[in-house]
Amino acid sequence: MIHPPFLQPGQRVGVLAMASRLDYETLEPAFRILRNEWALEVVEGESLRSSYFQFAGDDNLRARDLQQMLDDPAIHAIFSARGGYGSYRILDQLDFTQFLKKPKWIVGFSDITVMHCHLHHLGVQSLHAIMPKLFGSEGVEEAIETLRQCLFGETVEPYTSPSHVLNRPGTATGQLAGGNLTLLMHSLGTPSDIDLTGKLLFIEDIDETLFSVDRMMIQLRRSGRLAGLAGLMVGQFTEMRINESAPFGKTAPEIIAEHLTGYDFPVCFDFPVGHVARNLAMPIGRMAELEVTHEGGKLRF
Repeated sequence: MIHPPFLQPGQRVGVLAMASRLDYETLEPAFRILRNEWALEVVEGESLRSSYFQFAGDDNLRARDLQQMLDDPAIHAIFSARGGYGSYRILDQLDFTQFLKKPKWIVGFSDITVMHCHLHHLGVQSLHAIMPKLFGSEGVEEAIETLRQCLFGETVEPYTSPSHVLNRPGTATGQLAGGNLTLLMHSLGTPSDIDLTGKLLFIEDIDETLFSVDRMMIQLRRSGRLAGLAGLMVGQFTEMRINESAPFGKTAPEIIAEHLTGYDFPVCFDFPVGHVARNLAMPIGRMAELEVTHEGGKLRF
């Protein structure tokens, strides 16, 4: 995997909105941190102040915004200000020719997972991490710090997760891959599809029904994507929609565990990624080691 250069103080980075629109004022904490604490020059995309129904401008505007930053050799990293929905709509409009000549870090999570999948397919590392809209949220200091450490090439302490009854002990090494489960499923069979053989996969999701989680896990299994995994980290599945009139009978972690029957790779539940404050930065494409014991999980990279 191509490793984009680490950032240095004084360099230029871009912030734009690849997907849903946002309130520009929510970015003030992030701009303060990026400019004053990290000493970066921030280029603001037109999409930050644009809207088209639920999107941060129409597809052409968002694609143009991102294309300019992909092509600009003076921009060393691109942050998606938020997720929501919309990245998938513009992916096929983008040309990565200049980007591949001088790769840079792409940062985001949730809806931005489809972008991470495409970059992984192209052989370039990227960062699944907290986005600027959330920099002012409560309890996100650790998430922001791990993002800074990954961007500037500093040592990142091993990530840990607590003991969980569904954990499967073991140790495995492989490239990190993953993100939002729904977007991973929507990438299957497309030019952004990735080979998960030998990978350490991490998954998370929000606002899905338990039936949807079950269908997606079946899809992973039937498509053969689970068979070759080196290991699996199950992150946070938050705000799951419960159908009271037709209860599923299991929690999201229990549904996921059921579909892992028959595989022997290590599995770690309650991993610190997802739509939560402790959403630690994951350098997708980097080699890492996952260790799972009865005491919990540990990821080193």
